[in-house]
Amino acid sequence: MKTYLTIVFFVLVALPSVNAQEWITDFEKAKSIAKEEHKTIILVFQGSDWCAPCIKLDKEIWTTDEFQTYAKEHFVMLQADFPKRKKNALTEEQQVHNNKLAERFNKNGYFPYVVVLDYEGNILGSTGYKKTTPSAYIELLKSFNE
Repeated sequence: MKTYLTIVFFVLVALPSVNAQEWITDFEKAKSIAKEEHKTIILVFQGSDWCAPCIKLDKEIWTTDEFQTYAKEHFVMLQADFPKRKKNALTEEQQVHNNKLAERFNKNGYFPYVVVLDYEGNILGSTGYKKTTPSAYIELLKSFNE
């Protein structure tokens, strides 16, 4: 019985992470993976705890099964988060990293801001929040790489 409960516990703990979006937070690592796996980088500037359109984009696109299934095979998802609440504060190192990404790719400070990059970090296109379906958003992101 104890073994059964242990198995059930681990299955229940693991389930939420099965479909979780795999976000990378290091630009150099994202470029390396994109080059090795022949994928496009999707750099997302967001304010995860204060930006309503960012939260909607996460809920309506990033966390959907349809998007996650496609992204796993075609995209390297790179996150540059800028939370405001103290409890969500990033490490100083991560904040500096995100600030450098913003200086390079998001000079106007838009949120959410989605930048499509090739494996070398060259900009292919950009967009933001759109009230649309995951499949239409995927098509938009793909269109920058054609």
